[in-house]
Amino acid sequence: MEFILHVLAGAGVGFAIGLTGVGGGSLMTPILLLFQYPAPVAIGTDLLYAAITKAGGAAFHHRAGNVDWKIVGLLALGSIPVSLLLHIWYLDANFQGSSEGERLLTFSLGIMLLVTAIILILKDKLRKGAIEDRPPLIMKAIHRYRGPMTWLMGLVLGFCVTLSSVGAGAFGAAILLVIYSQTAAVRIIGTDIAHAVPLTFVAGMGYFFSGYVDLELLGSLLLGSLPAIHLGSKLAVRMPDRILQRLLILLLLGLGGYYSLS
Repeated sequence: MEFILHVLAGAGVGFAIGLTGVGGGSLMTPILLLFQYPAPVAIGTDLLYAAITKAGGAAFHHRAGNVDWKIVGLLALGSIPVSLLLHIWYLDANFQGSSEGERLLTFSLGIMLLVTAIILILKDKLRKGAIEDRPPLIMKAIHRYRGPMTWLMGLVLGFCVTLSSVGAGAFGAAILLVIYSQTAAVRIIGTDIAHAVPLTFVAGMGYFFSGYVDLELLGSLLLGSLPAIHLGSKLAVRMPDRILQRLLILLLLGLGGYYSLS
């Protein structure tokens, strides 16, 4: 019965990903916490789940020419070292298994769920600004120093994703859209997904080597999610996207408030 529930959970999250493009870490980690998994296990397992599920999307965008590998490299130059250093110097097995470690991880999850919800609310405005390409003075400065800004963004993503499993999707894409406002949105999304694969893999392997990844759970989640992502993608063109996004935002706000305040 537990195995079936995990497959169904994977299918539900996969379906949400296919429909809205959002839902990996934002939904999977809270669901695993609901199943009474410890926070390190929920986050670590979800990170490797994300690495595997996003790999197919990254390959698709690469074949379509929608990945800027220079940007991916700049992001990874910041995110990967931060993730490794967090695991080596801070998130060791003893800390993750402590009550202090549990509180830090759940608090980080709550904050990132709230940030993701806010990003989804502002997404259309950010996209409109990128299309119009009329940046004010501060935006011109960002564009001028976009290389260092991208590296700094990688640092932030490495920190946030490693602690919460959330941030490599809507949050990362939204910030890239601001920094690279002259780049097509589909290329931003493809670049963000391509960077998410190595980041979530490295962060997830850190939890794995500390003993906080459940491989049987990971397999059951993938068994349900992979076909559901495909189905959700097929149905996305027929579903009311705005209503789905609003429901997802409300859910993320509720979960974010709960985990950040608990």
